[in-house]
Amino acid sequence: MPALKPTDFTATVRWIGLVPENSTGIASEATDALELGFEGPIGDSHSGITRPSCSRVTSQHPKGTEIANARQLSIVSAEELAAIAEEMGLEAIDPVWVGATLVIEGIPDFTHVPPSSRLQGPDGGTLVVDMENRPCHLPAREIEPVHPGKGKAFKAAAKHRRGVTAWVERPGTLRVGDELRLHIPDQPVWPHLETARG
Repeated sequence: MPALKPTDFTATVRWIGLVPENSTGIASEATDALELGFEGPIGDSHSGITRPSCSRVTSQHPKGTEIANARQLSIVSAEELAAIAEEMGLEAIDPVWVGATLVIEGIPDFTHVPPSSRLQGPDGGTLVVDMENRPCHLPAREIEPVHPGKGKAFKAAAKHRRGVTAWVERPGTLRVGDELRLHIPDQPVWPHLETARG
């Protein structure tokens, strides 16, 4: 029996970016296509089969421990970027500022799709959703020079709207305008979730 269920929810790729290799910042650069290998987006600084653990997982691994890289891509939705911009009093959020790999449009409440969901492209290239990407202070550094006084507002405005991190399950190529189909795990929500969260 299949463990993943194809859904009727699809998203259109509206923007693609790469954070250049050896970059010291978060900013990405726009591109028309994305080549995906098992290590992640080819040419992106977040690519790699492994990565050093960061502050998000220090409850499991001391910072800097080599772990599997489930943060190869940062995917955000156009709808949620628009909501962040509105809350910040801006016309728009440039995906460059948040280091986005993909901006997609069409899946409601995208940040909260179930972990382990898949996004599959036209050629079979498949991304696995790891989890919600929590907002941090780094985009503020990119926003502040463009909109003085606004950068610090990003973290609060982006809470539960920052999109997800993902990794490559099956290599492929993505282009602006491609359609991604959402596949979700065919299992119920764990009934003890709220108790475990405390």
